[in-house]
Amino acid sequence: MSTDAQSTMSSPWHAGEIALQEKVGVAERMNEVGRRVLRDHLIDQHRQFYPQLPFVVLGTVDAHGNAWATLRANQPGFLRSPDIHTLSVRLPREHLDPADAGMDDGEAIAMLGIELHTRRRNRLNGTVHRTGQDGFDVRVGQSYGNCPQYIQLRDFEFARDPMQPSGYDPVSSGSLDGRPAEMIAKADTFFVASYVDRDSEGRQIDVSHRGGRPGFVRIGEDGVLTIPDFAGNLFFNTLGNILANPRAGLVFADFESGDLLQLSGDAQVILESPEIAAFQGAERLWRFRPTQIVYRQEALPLRWRSPADGASPNSLMTGSWDEAAARLRAVALTKSWRPCRVTRIVQENASVRSFYLEPTDEGGIIPHVSGQHLPIRIKIAGTDVPAVRTYTISSAPSDGTYRISVKREGLVSTHLHDAIRQGDIIEVRAPAGAFTIDAAETRPAVLLAAGIGITPLLAMLRHVVYEGLRTRRIRPTWLIYSARNKSERAFDTELQALAEASGGVVKLVRLLSDTSDTVAGEDYEQQGRVDMSLLSRVLPFNDYDFYLCGPTGFMQSVYDGLRALNIADGRIHAEAFGPASFQRSRDEAKRSPARAAEDPQPVYFMRSGKKARWEPGSGTLLELAEARGLAPEFSCRLGNCGSCRTKILSGAVAYTQEPSADTADDEALICCTVPAASDTGARLELDI
Repeated sequence: MSTDAQSTMSSPWHAGEIALQEKVGVAERMNEVGRRVLRDHLIDQHRQFYPQLPFVVLGTVDAHGNAWATLRANQPGFLRSPDIHTLSVRLPREHLDPADAGMDDGEAIAMLGIELHTRRRNRLNGTVHRTGQDGFDVRVGQSYGNCPQYIQLRDFEFARDPMQPSGYDPVSSGSLDGRPAEMIAKADTFFVASYVDRDSEGRQIDVSHRGGRPGFVRIGEDGVLTIPDFAGNLFFNTLGNILANPRAGLVFADFESGDLLQLSGDAQVILESPEIAAFQGAERLWRFRPTQIVYRQEALPLRWRSPADGASPNSLMTGSWDEAAARLRAVALTKSWRPCRVTRIVQENASVRSFYLEPTDEGGIIPHVSGQHLPIRIKIAGTDVPAVRTYTISSAPSDGTYRISVKREGLVSTHLHDAIRQGDIIEVRAPAGAFTIDAAETRPAVLLAAGIGITPLLAMLRHVVYEGLRTRRIRPTWLIYSARNKSERAFDTELQALAEASGGVVKLVRLLSDTSDTVAGEDYEQQGRVDMSLLSRVLPFNDYDFYLCGPTGFMQSVYDGLRALNIADGRIHAEAFGPASFQRSRDEAKRSPARAAEDPQPVYFMRSGKKARWEPGSGTLLELAEARGLAPEFSCRLGNCGSCRTKILSGAVAYTQEPSADTADDEALICCTVPAASDTGARLELDI
């Protein structure tokens, strides 16, 4: 027997569950968790919980191997636990329910006890032991609690005696049209049954809850349902079952009318798809093709109503299929300039103003990564060529909008402050930049900002907190923010709110050089500047990733100080604001650089049909193009933004400084390149 087979047999999980746990890198941890939380009995808390319930969700398999999910209701007390290994169920046979066919003596069954008005739930699977036509016992195989994520709050009442039938016969259909399609389209909740047959343990069924924003289940033109899978407990009971056995049963309830829609069919797990990234909060997808469709009008005797504040906070953090489709349309426009309307303007302090931008075309927001910047193009009166600049996006990817926060300190920024109003149009291109953060990383992060350098770090912090709340594990983070005085500091309220939302996981340290008219502990935590002495005082001993952004002098000083403490260069992520980039001391060479030409070189700008002569020491290829009367796009002139990225048609270039923006092998950032020395004599041709 192979080691893998032995591992699977000794694990509390089966092969499908283990495969998905390995995919996300948690298999070892979940092996330990499973042994601790999967019980073969009911704990006292759960024995007291089930008798409170007015309904239960059941998962069964009929004689043909079809999986079915259903909801059955009775007065509270119809579920009780006479001993820790047994749950007694007082429900009569219901031949109109297709799931009833799998409730014979000795059949495997799954149960989900869920209290919608409190978001409590507990899962159980086991074996049916028939005690008569009016009920059965379930011998517990596995029992465990579940978290309250994605459950919409609902209060219940009985509309009729639960033992009284609805008076309507089931309606079977061959397609999802009419009322079934309507129920799915507005659903924010459904339940799914799935199963595997394990050699040593027999059939094991699971029935689970799924929730999201209304409409999170998409019906394709081919009748296939597509469902995003959000962050959960990493057990992968449902998707692991589907991976091992692609059959499932779904049940949708209209909580206002009591109607039930029961589907049985084939399912498929989707681990790679552009739609995963486009659907906010989705970590994978799964699809379901119904082969049997049963609609049962008023099958449930219960009616529910949702309170005004009943929406699940976790569901509200997820996206919609319309938003996902808009994002996918936007991806096709990645290299295009797109019109965006200024929807909101906020004055953050005396010199910083935030502009909220939304596309006016049919494409949606192109998803960005927190810390990236946004190229903008704007026409300024008195100039012949539109000005191109890049500004950091200060919103998180989850915010669903672009926000750039601009300090008044130049021609374009002054124009934005003085001339741009709500409703005006600004052209933008796809976000870019490699100064980003991984919110899922476990190593603590230290964000160090000075002045307007707060903008990318604010986006990072928003992302870290959002992802942490979504996945229930916030990356430990310190934000150390330096300003000359309180009036020059921006985003105070927003930063404090993020620290509070993190429940103490995010630590905010604000520094002021001038503390006049301020209160220590209320307006600031430390006085002075960011240096190694400060970091040693505020940071516990640990292994950190550092993220730096601010003026060049600030960046260089902090970087040099960290390197002097033997912090690896690879742990120091940085982006500078200012006319020049700071200098790194590399642990090892990042690339084998081409050697700059030592003799004059001809440069051909092929698109414009112009030729220029480059002289050593005369400047970059961007400057050469400008001297020849051309106007290539650019912004930072540091190799950070990628705006000047240009295709190399022939020849090679050498970099005058290490860029941070990515390029393909046949591209160059002309703001920091010159012609390379060549042994082949190939002339340098650029697509300009």
